[in-house]
Amino acid sequence: MTVHIVYLAGAINKCSDDEAKNWREEAKKILPLTVHILDPMSRDYRGVEIENASSIVEGDKADILKATAIIVKATKPSWGTAMEVMFAYQNKKPIYAFDAGPRPSPWLIYHCTICDSLQTACAKAIRETTP
Repeated sequence: MTVHIVYLAGAINKCSDDEAKNWREEAKKILPLTVHILDPMSRDYRGVEIENASSIVEGDKADILKATAIIVKATKPSWGTAMEVMFAYQNKKPIYAFDAGPRPSPWLIYHCTICDSLQTACAKAIRETTP
C-alpha cells in the first residue's frame, strides 16, 4: 500500500486566519482519509516569526523531505512559499500549484504542475504519486 504524505505550502506570514487556514482545511476534506497531511499552520508562528526563524524553516524543510507530494496555493507571492517550492523541486518532490491566476510566473510554471483548482491539485497529488 502506498503511503501518501502531502505538504500544504502557501502564504502564512502577514495573512489573516482565513487566508492561511481556510484552503488548508478544505484540502483536508478533499484528500482521502488515508493521506497523512503536513500542515505548517500546526506551527503557527505569526507575530513571532523573527525570533523563531530557525524553527519555522527547519520544520518546513523536514516536512517537505517527508512528503510524497506538495500542494501549493499560489494566489500571491510569498518568500516562504517560493523557498518551499525551490527546496521541494531540488529534492525531486512533485509539486502541484493552484490558484496561480491567468498568467502564472514562469518560475512557477517551470517548477510546478499548474492546476485549475484545489480539487485538481489534490487529485493529481494522489494519482500521479501512486506507483
